[in-house]
Amino acid sequence: MIQKWLELRDRLLASDAFHRFAVRFPITRFVARRQAKALFDLVAGFVYTQILYACVRLDVFRILSSGPITLAVLASRLQLTEDATDRLMLAAEPLQLVQRRADGRWGLGMLGAVMAHNKPVTALVEHHATLYADLRDPVALLRGETDPSLAKYWPYADEHAASPTLLSEDKVAEYSQLMSASQPLVAEEILSAYPFQRHRVLLDVGGGQGTFLLAAAKAFPQLQLMLFDLPAVAGLAQKGFQMAGIEGRAQAVGGSFFETPLPKGADVATVLRVLYDHDDHRALAILKAVHQALAPGATLLVAEPMSGTPGAETMGSAYFGFYLLAMGKGKSRSAERLIELIGQAGFESARLESTRLPLQVRLIVARRGSGTPG
Repeated sequence: MIQKWLELRDRLLASDAFHRFAVRFPITRFVARRQAKALFDLVAGFVYTQILYACVRLDVFRILSSGPITLAVLASRLQLTEDATDRLMLAAEPLQLVQRRADGRWGLGMLGAVMAHNKPVTALVEHHATLYADLRDPVALLRGETDPSLAKYWPYADEHAASPTLLSEDKVAEYSQLMSASQPLVAEEILSAYPFQRHRVLLDVGGGQGTFLLAAAKAFPQLQLMLFDLPAVAGLAQKGFQMAGIEGRAQAVGGSFFETPLPKGADVATVLRVLYDHDDHRALAILKAVHQALAPGATLLVAEPMSGTPGAETMGSAYFGFYLLAMGKGKSRSAERLIELIGQAGFESARLESTRLPLQVRLIVARRGSGTPG
C-alpha cells in the first residue's frame, strides 16, 4: 500500500497539470508554495553559504556586536564601497544574519547575534572554504577523478601513507587548532550528559590538544586524566596541560590507534568525534584497542554527530557524507550502527543517552565486559 502511494505521489509531483492545479486550489496552495521555496533554497543554498562566509571574513558580526551603525560607517569598517556594503546587508538580512533598525542603521540579526562571539562556528565557516572548493565538481568527486584539498588538510586521513606517528607538529597544528576551536561545544554537552564523578581515571582517545580534558579537569577535580593521540598532537596537549597547571594529574601519550597499545589504568574512556573519520574496519580496530586498554567493568563513551538524528537528518548523510568523501575516508553512521560496532569490539550494554543538542553530538555509553572481541 505504501509503495503504491509513493508511486502515485511521484507521478503527481512530476505532472505540470498537477502543479497548476495545486497552485490554484486553496487547500493545496500553501503546500505548493512551501515546496517551491524548499526547492529554491536547495538551488540557492551555496549562495547563502557564501554570504555567511563573506560576513565572517569581513568580521561583520563582531563589528555589529557593539551596536547598530550606519551604512557609511559600516562600509568604512569593512573597507568596501557603500554600494557593495548595502548589497551584502540586503543579502544577509533575509538570512537573519543582520537586521535593519528603525533609524536606518544596521544591527545583528537573530543568527548573526549567535555568531558574534562564537569562535567554534566561525572557525568552521572559514574552514569550509576548502570544502567548497572540493565540491566544485561533485560528480568528479564521486567518480574519484579529483585530488581533494580536504584530504591534505587532514594528513592522517590517508591510510596508505607513511605512519601518522611520523607527522611533525607543523603538519598537525592546523587541523588540531580547528578541532580545539570546536571542541568546547562538544565538551559541554558530554560533561553535562554523563556523571563523570563516579570515575577515577579518564582516558580520552584521539583527544587532540586536550581541550576536552581541560574542561573535564575543571568540572571534575577528582579525575586523573590521560590523553592518547599522534605523538606530535600529544606533545601539543602536554604543553597545554603544563600551561593550565594540571600536569600533575594529566598525561598525554603519543602513538597510533593501529600501531601502539593504548595506556591502561582508566575506568572510563571517551572516543569523541573520532570514529566518523574512519571506515568500518578501522573504526572497529580503534574500539578493540580501547577494549584492550580497559579493565572489565570500565565504561566507554562514544560521542559524535550521527546519521538519522531526528530533526537533523540532512546533517548526517548529506553534510557529513560529502565532507568525508572529500576528506578521503570516514563514514557517517547511525546510532544503531555504532552500537553494533561497539558490540563487535567486545563491549556490552551499549545504549544511547540524551544530549541537549543532538544535532551537534549524540552519546553512546557501553560497559567493558569480561569477554574478548568477536
